[in-house]
Amino acid sequence: MKKDEIKIGHTYSAKVSDRIVTVRIDSTNTHGGWNATNTATGKRIRIKSAQRLRRAVGDAAPANRRSKKASAEITPADEGIAAARAEAAGPDVNPTVEVITGQPVPAKKTRTRKPAAEPKPKRVSALDAAAQVLADAGQPMRAKEMIDAMAERGLWSSPNGRTPASTLYAALLRELRDKGASSRFRKVDRGLFEYAG
Repeated sequence: MKKDEIKIGHTYSAKVSDRIVTVRIDSTNTHGGWNATNTATGKRIRIKSAQRLRRAVGDAAPANRRSKKASAEITPADEGIAAARAEAAGPDVNPTVEVITGQPVPAKKTRTRKPAAEPKPKRVSALDAAAQVLADAGQPMRAKEMIDAMAERGLWSSPNGRTPASTLYAALLRELRDKGASSRFRKVDRGLFEYAG
């Protein structure tokens, strides 16, 4: 619609939240547009532009716009199909209708949950595997030797890392720095670590 066609106090069909509803224009809004009331819900809304309004309620549809359904003839078979669809759909019940008409509200469907999947076994970290290897070896080892021993025993293998020995070396140094005396590892010499217990 055009802005000059809109009159205060009249009702129009308008697009609100992706739905076509009937609204009554109450007044003009100071920020532009109009203050309106949704006649179905009684909620106050703001119509920002005239493009939201489709037509005045009670007006016929524009002559140049004819729907395909209006131009096609409805046969008795079509009426039977429409009746069957309406019967299959059942009554359209709204919670507010129960208060007004006393019709029961359909029960909500309860979802059945899938049974919980079995938890996957926790993967041993490289540091935990290194601690096991050093404890069993009883002698100082280099990071590369620890990686090889962990892979042989099946404790830990690199998940496609290019330099697992460097990563383990950095993790050992980080634990020594962060935990200090309570660390599981002790640096014996350059690149050599032993199990501290």
